[in-house]
Amino acid sequence: MLDTLDAAAVRRWCASGLAALQRHQGEIDELNVYPVPDGDTGTNLVLTLTSAQQALAMDLETLPDDGHTPHGHALRLMARGALLGARGNSGVILSQILRGFADALAAAPAVRGRQLAAALADATTAAYAAVAHPVEGTLLSVVAAAARAAEGADSDDLRAVARAAAGEAARALARTPEQLPALARAGVVDAGGRGLCLLLDALVEVVTGESPRQPAPAPPAVRAPATAVRETGSPAYAYEVQYLLDATDEAVARLRGELDALGDSLVIVGDAGTWNVHVHVNDVGAAVEAGVVAGRPHRITVTRFADQAAPAPSPPAARPDGRAAVVVATGAGIAELFGAEGATVVPANPSTGELLDAIRATRAARVVVLPNDPNTQSVASAAAREAHGLGVKVSVVPTRSPVQALAALAVRDPKRRFEDDVIAMAEAAGACRYAEVCHASREALTVAGPCRPGDVLALVEGEVHLIGADLLDTCTAVVDRMLGGGGELVTLLCGADAPAGLADRVREHVERSWPFVEVQAYEGGQPHYPLLLGVE
Repeated sequence: MLDTLDAAAVRRWCASGLAALQRHQGEIDELNVYPVPDGDTGTNLVLTLTSAQQALAMDLETLPDDGHTPHGHALRLMARGALLGARGNSGVILSQILRGFADALAAAPAVRGRQLAAALADATTAAYAAVAHPVEGTLLSVVAAAARAAEGADSDDLRAVARAAAGEAARALARTPEQLPALARAGVVDAGGRGLCLLLDALVEVVTGESPRQPAPAPPAVRAPATAVRETGSPAYAYEVQYLLDATDEAVARLRGELDALGDSLVIVGDAGTWNVHVHVNDVGAAVEAGVVAGRPHRITVTRFADQAAPAPSPPAARPDGRAAVVVATGAGIAELFGAEGATVVPANPSTGELLDAIRATRAARVVVLPNDPNTQSVASAAAREAHGLGVKVSVVPTRSPVQALAALAVRDPKRRFEDDVIAMAEAAGACRYAEVCHASREALTVAGPCRPGDVLALVEGEVHLIGADLLDTCTAVVDRMLGGGGELVTLLCGADAPAGLADRVREHVERSWPFVEVQAYEGGQPHYPLLLGVE
């Protein structure tokens, strides 16, 4: 039993928490309620904490001359490792929780009950600060409940406070279906919250020597068909504005209110005076001007959501000195396409550190990153912030599919200013509508109706639009639906599991039904999705 949390205990906590996440990795992945094969919260949490443990493996005997205690240095290493290894939204949020924890305890002479309670409060603040409009029934609710229970224990007894926090976190996890209708319909608890409960249970085990009772999620066997909607923000706003901002905490607090009044999907995350600002608005000028008033905005990117024809593709330009592009993608064919455009390719679902390594490896002073997945955008933004500290100017174009990245790379022009080139790439990506065809991995109730495992799903802009039994029929139907809204160019990327001749048959259908539309088809080799397609 421990009366205080020392450096050795921090290392045991990280190792024990990682082991618990590894044991329950598949279970947490299964808590995904969307019927396509992308339920990877458990995997992302494991990879994030693996990076934290690797950072803790560094020599802890030599402390930096910054006034931090040995346990404070260990917590700093753990939080820093989690940040660099963060994967997906769940991993990024966990890294923010650990950062708040480390900030509160780094200089504390000893970590007893009240210090642990204060650290959990700071961790909660750090997690909520990253989200403009927090949603209850998520990881945020669970960490907040743990912090309230720790404070309510009102004790210097480390063991009592740790038990109180872990116990209330488990109860908060059980309440998440009551708070979030999508979880209730699916009959599951929040995946990120489940992961946090395992980490808090591991902390209890370290400080008490006892194995706490694990909270059990709702059994999948009795769950109802799920309805899940991916967050895309309100369609009332036409532009996505992103920039880095050098500003004080007070100025950013005012900026939050101003941008919140201008639009939605507001997220502001910062560290050491540098903030990453993201918002959806109609008035781009007002959003940028608000940043100018608050401090010094830079790396400004603007994405137009309106569907319109993209600029005509031009031959890829030679890479200009000092500029580079880093693209996240999986599939040998897709990697070859991006390589031909002069881009550095990073495999899907990278960590912050892996993206940062790729950025540094380009040896360029100005780099554009194309994440190609909504779940990788927060990781890309974290890598961009880290690169800024190394003197590299990085802009993230929020592409959600490889076909959008191809459209963006096609309009690069070395004769333009870097900032103008990034805006042109963002506009081209935004003007490329995208779809994915895959097989349902689970039973669910989608906006297109109920589906069962094995059904063919056609997703347009991330939402299920068609459910079919035949792959080719579903592919041609989704092409027709997308071209019904206009378009001059269709790009097809065939996956590793696509049947032979799929692209040729889709091309023949387009030539018969849409004779004035050009078709470009490639062997992408991507897993899970027999066909990815874009319409410009």
